[in-house]
Amino acid sequence: MLKDEDRIFTNLYGMHDRTLAGAKKRGHWDGTAGILEKGREWIVDEMKASGLRGRGGAGFPTGLKWSFMPKESDGRPHYLVINADESEPATCKDREIMRHDPHTLIEGALIASFAMGAHASYIYIRGEYIREKEALQAAIDECYDAGLIGKNACGSGWDFDLYLHHGAGAYICGEETALIESLEGKKGMPRMKPPFPAGAGLYGCPTTVNNVESIAVCPTILRRGASWFSGFGRKNNSGTKLMGLTGHVNTPCVFEDELSLPVRELIEKHGGGIRGGWDNLKAIIPGGASCPILPKDKLEDAIFDFDWMRENRSSFGTGCMIVMDNSVDVVKAVWRLSKFFKHESCGQCTPCREGTGWMMRVMDRLVSGEAEVEEIDMLLDVTKQVEGHTICALGDAAAWPIQGLIRHFREEIEDRIKAKKTGRMGAMAAE
Repeated sequence: MLKDEDRIFTNLYGMHDRTLAGAKKRGHWDGTAGILEKGREWIVDEMKASGLRGRGGAGFPTGLKWSFMPKESDGRPHYLVINADESEPATCKDREIMRHDPHTLIEGALIASFAMGAHASYIYIRGEYIREKEALQAAIDECYDAGLIGKNACGSGWDFDLYLHHGAGAYICGEETALIESLEGKKGMPRMKPPFPAGAGLYGCPTTVNNVESIAVCPTILRRGASWFSGFGRKNNSGTKLMGLTGHVNTPCVFEDELSLPVRELIEKHGGGIRGGWDNLKAIIPGGASCPILPKDKLEDAIFDFDWMRENRSSFGTGCMIVMDNSVDVVKAVWRLSKFFKHESCGQCTPCREGTGWMMRVMDRLVSGEAEVEEIDMLLDVTKQVEGHTICALGDAAAWPIQGLIRHFREEIEDRIKAKKTGRMGAMAAE
């Protein structure tokens, strides 16, 4: 159990004052200039040593990502772009930072930008986040007024400007290069890589794109030391993390806890257990809509972190779990996700543009049972043709839920098809 003094986000539920005075009282903006004085290399090395992995879903080591930025400027400015788009269905953690603890993010933006030689940072916030934008903008204004950012930020000699940019609610703009395109005022369409953003990103300049939580935790890590942070969780999965529980738990919530805890413990401790008890659990989607579904029999001794989920052919993603009990029609649930990915595809790549629609139409028939049994393998084959053949990961995100469904719930799909043909319910379908 994470002790209160080890929590990074001290106002997650908005119980305390979110203004600058309240944030300072809780230990934020404490000795920020002293951290900057230690220099860029020290900050990047400390972030590497902490073992922090990106909190936006992919889990790429944050310190390593920062180190890709050129050490010396070639005349082009450097930028830090913070991805506050958070549009993965079921993911709802960054908004709590922005509306209740915004100063963690602003202080993190200053430190991270300094570490990468960036005098300006942009926060790209999701179109639907109106109140979050207001809270964040109010906090940014407070910091400018107090001299914490702007010219000679915190009295450190470093000039730093922070801009808040409101998106228009497109899922694809959560992909880092589509986000950069959108920031530049163009259509939100992913770019081909290379060049990677660290070489040519925003306005053709060296850029790093990081998730809100990844940036918001760095001041506390640097104040308390890398070894403190890496003391939580398993090797390669270190630290505390904001996680969410949604669906059929008794108390859906967002909470901070350490990585590598058992899935069952998290559900029972934070979610108040499954509606109707553990035996009523059917499956979970571990971290946002694009993660392959895992059935109950895989969850008895499951560990909630990046590596365990990958080893078990799913994905930790953002750590915001969808919990489903036995009342759920999993085929229909995955159909609904394929409808979402079809709707949000930008249409740039043929496999994704055509494949997402194709997969959704086959899922339509599987839900109603009007398909042929052979179509299950044909659908699996199509997911393989989409996965890994697109510019960005939306093709993979559309394919994975369907692959997980066929892997674990094939009998249920087949039973539905047989029941439709014979007019009788199979054992699985009758449950």
